[in-house]
Amino acid sequence: MIDFSRHQFSTVITLPADYEVYDFTAGYDANRARNSLYGVGKYNEVRQNMYTTALFGNERNIHMGIDLAAPVGEPIKSFADGVVFLFDYNAAPGDYGHTVIIHHVIDGVDLYALYGYLNAASTANKTVGQKVRAGEVIAWVGDEHENGGWNPHLHLQLSYERPLVCDMPGAVSAANREKALLTYPDPQLVLGKLY
Repeated sequence: MIDFSRHQFSTVITLPADYEVYDFTAGYDANRARNSLYGVGKYNEVRQNMYTTALFGNERNIHMGIDLAAPVGEPIKSFADGVVFLFDYNAAPGDYGHTVIIHHVIDGVDLYALYGYLNAASTANKTVGQKVRAGEVIAWVGDEHENGGWNPHLHLQLSYERPLVCDMPGAVSAANREKALLTYPDPQLVLGKLY
């Protein structure tokens, strides 16, 4: 496994001091008051009544990434050197929309990072194997019409498992939680403590 504490990682999205930490344990309330355009959605959070499209089958509600809410067009940077592994448009309602997966090798260990809910420019002109540098802008936050219908944010998810397609289960069922926590480590390991 990777000893993340031995490494310094680049900022993915620059959050202001007043960003909000969301609590989605009771689901998403579209009418709630927002304190900031920026916010953080938690890893390993059980989110009741939030994932309602057919994609989730009414049983996947444990979040396996971190959400970084930001305005549409906000630049997203790679946290470490790597290469573009896959990129695609996941078009199903509730899915990631434009998605990029970067392959990193840290301490000799393969680590894959999925960046989801991006704008269309994020997947244009990408090539598999394209090198990216730590701190390089690799994508931008997408709007609802291009990101699966979600409010503008980045879903960042890490994986020790090599993806077969440009996708990872962003939410898992209770039955799959234990294995998922081993496969998809907490993104705060590269983002730093956010909550």
